Parts: sequence; C-alpha cells; structure tokens
Amino acid sequence: MSAREEAEVMRPLIGITGRRFQLSVLNGADPRYGDRCIDTSMSDFATRIAGAGGLPVHLSYDTDASAVCAWLSGVVITGGQDVHPECWGGDTSVVRDVDPRTNPMVHDAERDTYEIALVRAALERGIPVLGVCRGLQVLNVALGGTLVPHLPDGPVSHLSAETAPTDGTVDHVVSFTPGSVAADLFGKDAITNSWHHQAVDRCGAGLVVTGRTDDGVVESIEVPGRPVLGVQWHPEWMKSNDPALTWVVEQAVQRLAHHEPVGREQRSPQ
Repeated sequence: MSAREEAEVMRPLIGITGRRFQLSVLNGADPRYGDRCIDTSMSDFATRIAGAGGLPVHLSYDTDASAVCAWLSGVVITGGQDVHPECWGGDTSVVRDVDPRTNPMVHDAERDTYEIALVRAALERGIPVLGVCRGLQVLNVALGGTLVPHLPDGPVSHLSAETAPTDGTVDHVVSFTPGSVAADLFGKDAITNSWHHQAVDRCGAGLVVTGRTDDGVVESIEVPGRPVLGVQWHPEWMKSNDPALTWVVEQAVQRLAHHEPVGREQRSPQ
C-alpha cells in the first residue's frame, strides 16, 4: 500500500488543549487527594472532532510541543481563562496573586507558555490550527499580537447570560470578509454564541481579521493561504452544526494525504 493510500484510510490525530487544577476544588473531593492535580479538556471538542472523522487527543502541559507536533495532524487551542498580560505587553498590575491550580479561572502562566509553544511548533510544521475563544487570542499572541484587556459595554453582547450549548442571540451577528476561509465556512454573516470579555487588538505577524461584530470587535482571524483559523465564539457549544471543527479535521486529512504517514519510517522492513 502506498503512503497516499495509507493516508486515505488513516484518521488524523487532532490535539486538544485543556486546563490543570487541583482535585480539591471539586465539590465533595476526597481530602486525601491533597494537592494532586487533574488535567481536563472539554469533552464537547472530542465528541465533535470524532464525529467529523478525527481522532481527538487531549494534550497535557507535559507533552512537549515540538515533539508531539511530529505526530499530530491538527491542533485545537481551546477556551478558558485570560492570557497573562505579560505575554502580550499588557498591564500586569491587574493580575491577582492566585494559584491557578486552586482557582482555574485566573491566569495560568504555565498554560500560556505551553499553548504559545504549541501554536508556534504547529505553524512551523504546517499543521492546521484552530483557535477557539481564548485559543484565538493565544494564536494572536503567539504571533506577536496584542489584546484588548476588557471590552467596554456596548450594544452587542459579548458575555452571554445563556448556558451552553447555545447558538447565540440576534444581537451577536458576525460579518465575514468575502473570499476568506471564514466566509467560505459561515457565509456572509452568522449568529454566534459569546463568552468573552477580551478580544484581539493588534494582529500578530501574518494574521488578518476576517470577521467582526457590528461594534468592530474581532471575531475571526486567519493566515491567508494557510490552514490557520481563530474564532472568538465556541463552535463546540453551538447547538447547530458549526463547521469550524469539521474544517480542522478536513484540513488535517488533506495534510495527511500529502505527507508521509507518521511512524512509517519506524517500521521494520517486511
């Protein structure tokens, strides 16, 4: 069987990032856990990626970014807490001195470091990257961009009061740039959900804005000509079929079809 034929029957490995926190923060946790930690990822990502034909892989901070990218065919940087302002030249005086292991909502410098390294390693190898909410902001920061630390109140709701999953509300319409990947996926515009208070300010190297709400807030970014997309909403929590997660799997399949399958060089000759 040729390398291309093998690729056609192989399902691409899609790496998914997550969080790390102490088991003690869970309600009813056994006190014997002490300061032991758990790595978590939103299961909605894995479910939808598997449904699109990919093999979801949850990535620990201990998974060396460069080494794991030798095996992955796609990467999803997921949502979560704010990116530490030290990573993008923001105001560090607002950072609370709280351990992210005991409060998973505060800044997590270890996660920032890992995900930024993962984005850069994936881009270096030409691996498709999808950034979701915080993940869009990580993508921007990894390429030298900056963030809006807190969005002012306005006519468009960027902090939804609804619980997931939701398709969003009519006041949160995102308009897309014609000819962009986002426009190809979502059309001229789309209603999306929203759980963010930060946003892209200045784009990082190579990134362009391809989607905004009416108040000008950036809702999608991409690198023209490359399989790199960031969306500010949560496709994993859209009740309708959001094509973003299908897109990253399809891009990974294409990459797999045009590259030597991983591990082939490690096999013993027959």
